[in-house]
Amino acid sequence: MGTSTAAFHATVAHWIAGRHTAGASGRAQPVYQPATGAVAREVVLGGVEDVNAAVAAAQAAFPAWADTPPIRRARVLFKFLELLHQHRDTLAEMITAEHGKVYSDAQGEVTRGIEIVEFACGIPQLLKGDYTEQVSTGIDNWTLRQPLGVVAGITPFNFPCMVPCWMFPVALACGNSFVLKPSERDPSPSIFMAELLQQAGLPDGVFNVVQGDKVAVDALLAHPQVKALSFVGSTPIAQYIYETGAHHGKRVQALGGAKNHMVVMPDADLDQAVDALIGAAYGSAGERCMAISVAVLVGEVADQIVPRLAERTRQLKIKNGMEPDAEMGPIVTKQALQRIEAYIAEGVREGAHLVVDGRGHTVSGHEHGFWLGGTLFDHVTPSMRIYREEIFGPVLCCVRVRDFAEAVALVNAHEYGNGVACFTRDGHVAREFARRIEVGMVGINVPIPVPMAWHGFGGWKRSLFGDMHAYGEEGVRFYTRQKSVMQRWPQNTPQGAQFVMPTAH
Repeated sequence: MGTSTAAFHATVAHWIAGRHTAGASGRAQPVYQPATGAVAREVVLGGVEDVNAAVAAAQAAFPAWADTPPIRRARVLFKFLELLHQHRDTLAEMITAEHGKVYSDAQGEVTRGIEIVEFACGIPQLLKGDYTEQVSTGIDNWTLRQPLGVVAGITPFNFPCMVPCWMFPVALACGNSFVLKPSERDPSPSIFMAELLQQAGLPDGVFNVVQGDKVAVDALLAHPQVKALSFVGSTPIAQYIYETGAHHGKRVQALGGAKNHMVVMPDADLDQAVDALIGAAYGSAGERCMAISVAVLVGEVADQIVPRLAERTRQLKIKNGMEPDAEMGPIVTKQALQRIEAYIAEGVREGAHLVVDGRGHTVSGHEHGFWLGGTLFDHVTPSMRIYREEIFGPVLCCVRVRDFAEAVALVNAHEYGNGVACFTRDGHVAREFARRIEVGMVGINVPIPVPMAWHGFGGWKRSLFGDMHAYGEEGVRFYTRQKSVMQRWPQNTPQGAQFVMPTAH
C-alpha cells in the first residue's frame, strides 16, 4: 500500500485563481515524513503579495458565485463529494505520510470531512428566510441570509483534511469565496482538495490556498476585503486571531486549545473505561483537540484502573502509520517531540508519579523518525503544569478525587472547556454531569464526543473565541448575514409626511 505519487508535488505551492503558483516571496521550508525523519518535499511560504493575489482572485470570483442559485452551488459540492469518495484512500495516505497518524485514523478523518460536505449539499434548505404578511397595514416583512464575500480559514496540522472541511464547504455553499491558509507542516491535502474542487466544476478563484506561516496569517487578518476568518489551533493564537481580526472589523470564529477530562465513576464498566482512555489518549499520538489528556478517577476506582492503563500503555503498537496493525504513529515534527518530552521531564520534576515513560522509543527501520511512546502519569495535581497546560501529545495524566462533586468542580475550574466525558452506569449521575459541567461538548460513556455534521463543533471558556461554533447551522449563520426587508406598495401608503416612529397599526 503506497501513497499515490500523482497526489504529491515536489514543491507544494499556492493555489490561486485555479492554478498552482510559487508566489512572490521566494521563501520555502521542508516538509518532513515523521515516520522516517526525512525531508519529503518543500512548501512555499507566502507573503503579503501572495495573500493579496489570492484575495483579489476570490473577490473577482465572488459576485458571479454569489449570484449562482444555491441549488447549482450545491450541485458542484455534490460532484466534489463524489470525487472525495473516489479519492478517499489517496487523501488518507497523504495525511499519514505528512502528519504521521495511522492510516485507519486518517481514513476516519477524511470520512468526517466528507460528512460536512454532505451537510453542505443541503444548504438551500437552510438559506430560506422568514416571511410575515401584513406586519402593519399594507406592509410585509421578510428576512433573508446573504453571503459575506471573501472569507478565510486558518487550519492546524492535526487534521489537514477534516478541519478545512469544517469551513470551506459551508462557506462555498452559502455563496462566499474562500482563501485557505493550511498548516505548513502537512500542506499537500489542501492542494489535492483544491484540484478536486476544480474537477467538480467550481469556478476558478472561488477557492484559493495560500501556504505560509505567520506572515500570511497577519496579511489575511489585515486585508480589508476578508470579511470573516475561521481558525483552529492553540488558545494563545486563537486569542490573537480573535483580537486582531476584531480590531480590523472582521467576524471571527477562533477555536483554541483543550485539556479534556474523562471522569471514571466507581460504577463504570472498567473494561470499557480502559479501552476508552487508551484510544482517546493515545490515538493520533494525542495530537487531537478532542483527545482525553486527563483521567479523573473517582474513589477506589483509581487503584483498580491505573495498573490496567499501565499495562495497555506499554503494549501499544507504535510504528509507521501505514502498517496495518499500527495503533499509534510518530509525532508530527522533531520540535513537537522535544516540546512533549520537556513536559514529561517537568511532570517528573513537579512530583507526579511517572508510571510509563515513553521517551526514547525507537522503531526498527525508522530510527530517525519522531517517535515517542505512550506516557502515563499518576497522582497529578491541579497545580502542575502537565495538568494546567495543553501538551498535545501521547501523555495521559491521572488525577484522583474523592467523589462526583469534586470531579465536577475540578473540570469546571479548568480554563479550557472543549470536550469532556463521564463513564458511569448511573442515570442520575449522567444527567447531573451533562447539566452541570461547563464544557461545550460532553460525552456520557463516549470518550471523544465530536458532534455530527448537522450539530456543530465548539468549546466553552478559553477553548473558543467568538459567538458561533463550527459547521452545522451555526456555520451557516457565521458565513451569512441576515437582511430584513419591509415592503409597502403605493396603493397602501398613507398621504403626507409621517413624523412618528412606525408602529403596527
